[in-house]
Amino acid sequence: MAKVYYDKDVSIDILKKKTIAVIGYGAQGRAQSLNLRDSKIKVVVAELPGTVNYKQAKKDGFNPLTAAEATKKADIIHILTPDTIQAGVYNKDIKPNLKKGKALGFSHGFNIHFHQILPSADIDVYMVAPKGPGTLVRDMYEQKKGVPCLFAVYQNATKNARKIALAYARALGGTKAGVIETTFAEETETDLFGEQVVLCGGLSKLIQKGFETLVEAGYQPELAYFECLHEVKLITDLIYAKGISGMRYVVSNTAEYGDLSRGGRIITDETKKEMKKILGEIQSGEFAREWILENKVGAPFFKARRKQEEDHIIEKVGKALRKMMPWIK
Repeated sequence: MAKVYYDKDVSIDILKKKTIAVIGYGAQGRAQSLNLRDSKIKVVVAELPGTVNYKQAKKDGFNPLTAAEATKKADIIHILTPDTIQAGVYNKDIKPNLKKGKALGFSHGFNIHFHQILPSADIDVYMVAPKGPGTLVRDMYEQKKGVPCLFAVYQNATKNARKIALAYARALGGTKAGVIETTFAEETETDLFGEQVVLCGGLSKLIQKGFETLVEAGYQPELAYFECLHEVKLITDLIYAKGISGMRYVVSNTAEYGDLSRGGRIITDETKKEMKKILGEIQSGEFAREWILENKVGAPFFKARRKQEEDHIIEKVGKALRKMMPWIK
């Protein structure tokens, strides 16, 4: 089992005389900036003028700078812009202003692991990745709790990178819940795999194909929506809170027997073979190269498939049915 670090294991002192620049004030950037500030760490934020995020940063009491200005002022630069623009921001604004001994931080390893950002050898490079959305990171901090985090060190030029990463995780509130050490490679590859095979790709296609099967068999689309999409939340909430066995204990014996006797006919050994193939594409960098190239040419496939999926009948049925559910809002 992995070692878990808590408040008692980590000192925040190494950050107290440093300035941290948070580059990007989206949901995660906002949460991390506010938590750092409330942990008595000096924080500057970088955001594009005129954007919603810029206005939110001003409202929260920050004076947003450009990424270049923030990098000049800070000892630690933590990049929280979307993966697809990180390399551009780094090369244009951050790299020219990085001096020896500074630290570069991330909350996802994609650009470092796949060599889109190539930091010089004289700076620290670390990662602190909260395992929850920005809103939850902030909410838990305000409740004097925390969201579990992963941390990793890629370069340890000053010999302090590990201390900085752990202190940063504590300043976010992560050590109240527990922080686990990983590597940039492990975090990136498992994150991509989970998104593609289970959380987004696998789940969305399972829902769609189940819905299509019922509709094609003559059942009303509204009932198919309820059974194949709407009730997913009930089951995932139970799994989230109790694990798979705990979910099975709560549902009916009929549902559990159907799960145990039929589930393996849907997700088969052939499915697992395809999962292994996708994992191989992630590990080899094939997926990263494909996604990087897709963005360089304006993301035509991505945009076309997004539109195609938005036009699926399940989306039209769902839009109408959700109007009957005031609790969702």
